[in-house]
Amino acid sequence: SPQQSNVTSYRATALAIMMLQAFSAMWINAFIVSVLCMGWVKKKTLNSNEKILLFLGCSRFCYLCISCVYSFLSIIYPKYLYVHPILQLVASIQAFLSYSNLWFSACLYVFYCIKIANFRNSFFIYLKVKIDRIVSLMLSGSVLFSLVIGILVYDISDKPHCNIRNSTEQGRFWKASIKMDKRIFPFFFLIGCGYAVSFIAVTFSALLLLFSLWRHKCNMQINSMKDLSMDAHIRAMKSILSFLIMYSINFISLILEMVYATKKESPAMFPIVVFQYVFPGLHSLILIFSNPRLEKKLLRILSCVKIKVCMK
Repeated sequence: SPQQSNVTSYRATALAIMMLQAFSAMWINAFIVSVLCMGWVKKKTLNSNEKILLFLGCSRFCYLCISCVYSFLSIIYPKYLYVHPILQLVASIQAFLSYSNLWFSACLYVFYCIKIANFRNSFFIYLKVKIDRIVSLMLSGSVLFSLVIGILVYDISDKPHCNIRNSTEQGRFWKASIKMDKRIFPFFFLIGCGYAVSFIAVTFSALLLLFSLWRHKCNMQINSMKDLSMDAHIRAMKSILSFLIMYSINFISLILEMVYATKKESPAMFPIVVFQYVFPGLHSLILIFSNPRLEKKLLRILSCVKIKVCMK
């Protein structure tokens, strides 16, 4: 029928857009991981910043891979996805990687705040001294919390819903839905709290860092310091502010995804999912250009590719 044809065309277009975004983001994060791993092999060690970037790059690459598989199977070959326990495993892994991605991003900006911001508070100075240990604890805690979420997602998705889907009597269906909502409400509440805590951590860290950089910039203006150093601080503030805006939009999209999770084929889900595919690649690109080592490697690769294309 024409309606089914339109739905199929819409799904195919959505899949093509999401795949294109996912593949570009996968290449960007694969570049970060490969550069850091090569440096790890050469130096035999990684500093705290590189550890977080490595964890973040790996989680984003794996998240995009599993999301591509999920999107492809759910739209093209749903019969291979909606069987036990494939759907439960895919949903669990996707939730684990999504939460890891979110929390590793928060860890990165908490690290930047502690490392770069300049405050004379004794507790803040103590955090600076213990920064390496704090990073290890934050990464371990992020992995553990994400693993708990992944296990809970598997447990929730493993519950039988056939009695709800196959119910034909309106009254029985309404009662089943109410019962279902009561059962998953604590789980949704836990996920929302996780989103909120990471968002608060990023926002608080970014605002403290912006305040510290702005105060330092004002001091340099008063003391007539070099313009080059001031430009570096202004670029750093722009980078932090851009990420804060992106993270805020991502937080809103995650909350909206929870709101629309129970609504099948909602048109509002498309822009939400699109941004969630854009965010890992766009933010990783900002991280590359804010890191001199990664930026130098990327520009060298791009120049080599440009030379080879021109020679052809």
